[in-house]
Amino acid sequence: MTTNETDTAAREAADIEAEYQQLSTELLRNTKIRRHRAAVQALIEERTILSLPAVQRALIVDSRKGRSAQLAGLSGLQYSLGLDEGQRTFLGLVLSLVGMGITTLAAVQDLDERRLPIILRAILRLAGNEDLAIGRRL
Repeated sequence: MTTNETDTAAREAADIEAEYQQLSTELLRNTKIRRHRAAVQALIEERTILSLPAVQRALIVDSRKGRSAQLAGLSGLQYSLGLDEGQRTFLGLVLSLVGMGITTLAAVQDLDERRLPIILRAILRLAGNEDLAIGRRL
């Protein structure tokens, strides 16, 4: 790679990151219901699902106040969004936070080490308790 190609790739990565941060900020700002906010925060933290264009088309609605998340738009689409099995499991659990879908809490056994703490933090947010620490046992 030449220096110009490296610089261009770095700028593109920075632009993508800036756009993702702006989207995240707007979605959280425009989500008022606690259970929806916990679900949106989990999707933001997980990142791979929310970064997919198909998910964004199904989830995000533009309004005068900015972009907002309509989680009902994802309900029933889990198998048509191009998600892998881990992403589908995670999304099912996220939707269950807001009372949608039929994913049971037992599905957490199928989460990887990166997604499990995200769901645990989302459950704490849903309960209104963000004081408990989620981390590795010693």
